[in-house]
Amino acid sequence: MRRRVLSAGSAVSAGLLACLALPVAAQPGAAEAPGADKVLRVCQDPNNLPLSNRAQEGFENKIAALFARELGWKLEHTWYPQRMGFIRNTLRAKEEHSERYKCDLVTGVAKGFELAATTHSYYRSSYAMAYLKGHGLDRVRTLDDLLALDAGLRSKLRFGVFAGSPVIEWLLQNGMMEQVHWYQSQTGDAEQYPGEIVEKDLANGKIDVAFAWGPIAGYFARKAPGAAIVAIPLQSRPGMKLDFEIAMGVRHADKEFRQLIDRLIDSNHDKIDAILNQYGVPRAALPPPAPSQP
Repeated sequence: MRRRVLSAGSAVSAGLLACLALPVAAQPGAAEAPGADKVLRVCQDPNNLPLSNRAQEGFENKIAALFARELGWKLEHTWYPQRMGFIRNTLRAKEEHSERYKCDLVTGVAKGFELAATTHSYYRSSYAMAYLKGHGLDRVRTLDDLLALDAGLRSKLRFGVFAGSPVIEWLLQNGMMEQVHWYQSQTGDAEQYPGEIVEKDLANGKIDVAFAWGPIAGYFARKAPGAAIVAIPLQSRPGMKLDFEIAMGVRHADKEFRQLIDRLIDSNHDKIDAILNQYGVPRAALPPPAPSQP
């Protein structure tokens, strides 16, 4: 867990709070700038725990609420499934009969996400491997341990894998692709959610090993009813990056607003960490943030 941040309980200076609370000035002839009316407009997925849901029970919901409190602004949501067309229908979409955008901030995007300008990272996590205890895998802690299993046992394992997962190349290299049960992270069904791979299919024995984003695997491993599930963060290896920095996204033109969110992230590391701890989010240390671009 990273510790390069403000000490626990440290207060943000009154001057910085005043700076954070200033709405960004609108440019003549442009849509109203984010925060001009002291409303933090956030677009989030309505059904993607532990990240977010419509009941605002996810850790990204809590972080957005924290930012609104720090600013002294009202918090408003636009809900849209985080799949194909998400940015087009949220961050880039305007309200009907208005020049105002539906939202100004998207939480939970990979650092360097191309469809938006990304803020400083607020956590770094990795893909994880999850399995049921007591089924011959209890000593497995790494991909190499999985590969070292008895060939007879390994050949019978059913792997749950999301299309596009970075672990696919490893499975291909080791001749296990025929054992893969595929999952789509961007389905057309708004009622489906990524955590089903652990909460339902792994817990019910449909698959033996689930490969999923660490925060999702860890959260649903803890809450799966009647099942003892282990979720183990995986380490990146040569040619296979498994850990990613997570930031927030704003429109490329909203440079001052991005800097505002950067300051909120930087001044609230301890509070953000406390929220992530509540959800058991596995994390690795973050590098120091690069200076915000003007």
